[in-house]
Amino acid sequence: MSKRRETAAHLQYRVPAVRHLAWMCHAPQLISSPMGFVPEKYLPDDAEDRLRAWDQEPLCGPAVLTEQPARRLGHYFERLYQCLMEDLLGWEILLKNQPVRSNGITLGELDFVVRNPADNAIEHHEIAVKFYLGYRNTDREKALWYGPNSRDRLDIKTRRLINHQSQLTKKPEARSLLDASGIETPARPRIFMPGYLFYPLGETLTPPADTPSDHLRGGWLCIDDLDELIDDTQQWIPLIKPHWLGPWRQGQAPDQQETEAALETVRTAGIPRLFAVLEPSPADGHWQEVSRLFVVPRGWPEANGR
Repeated sequence: MSKRRETAAHLQYRVPAVRHLAWMCHAPQLISSPMGFVPEKYLPDDAEDRLRAWDQEPLCGPAVLTEQPARRLGHYFERLYQCLMEDLLGWEILLKNQPVRSNGITLGELDFVVRNPADNAIEHHEIAVKFYLGYRNTDREKALWYGPNSRDRLDIKTRRLINHQSQLTKKPEARSLLDASGIETPARPRIFMPGYLFYPLGETLTPPADTPSDHLRGGWLCIDDLDELIDDTQQWIPLIKPHWLGPWRQGQAPDQQETEAALETVRTAGIPRLFAVLEPSPADGHWQEVSRLFVVPRGWPEANGR
């Protein structure tokens, strides 16, 4: 499915959680790894029919469709992943968010331990959704990719996922925990980390070597460069979590005052903000996302989070 058709498919859903689920089913990952989990490979033939039915009558679908989303994006993402596993794929979840401890010290947490009905194998899934902005100092040959809070970095997260989190069930403490729950040691570790990479406007940046070429992209710029690089912000809308997931859609035209207020928080509070650029759909007149970008404060990333 092409990115244009994929985005259009997500935007057909009016219930945000259904739209986010559809996005999770097809979104490219940010890590190239043999452990990468691709939900699309396991979707049943009636997956789209089920999503459409949930969109029409969300009260008849899983609870996550109508419950108040968790304040933290990661927690909401986990609830959606649980729905994806159980209600769309029909997999059995054996453990979820299970801490692994040794002498009172937490070694890590098992995100999901599941049974793959395709071969009845037990799998350990570590999941995350991430948004990274590429930044290159003048003294660096290659860019580093930072989260909006620059304590988070793509290369560090990748190493931790591959070398530590996904390998947790190899530790004797994790094996003992699984044995106590009557669960066999997982046959396969899996990683699922979709998200976006944001490229600096007006610059050419090489993508990270370990990121698939079809990754989702956006742009970013410093608030001080806004007037120089952007002619018009009238079709912008600030995105509030959990709506960083998937494309945004709304019935009313963008509110310029809302956008200006969000830009002011970047200037005065030094907090990066994510915006969607909208255009009216020729199909129904709703305003829908065609691109997205971060606006960051002066001094980012050095002055933000580190």
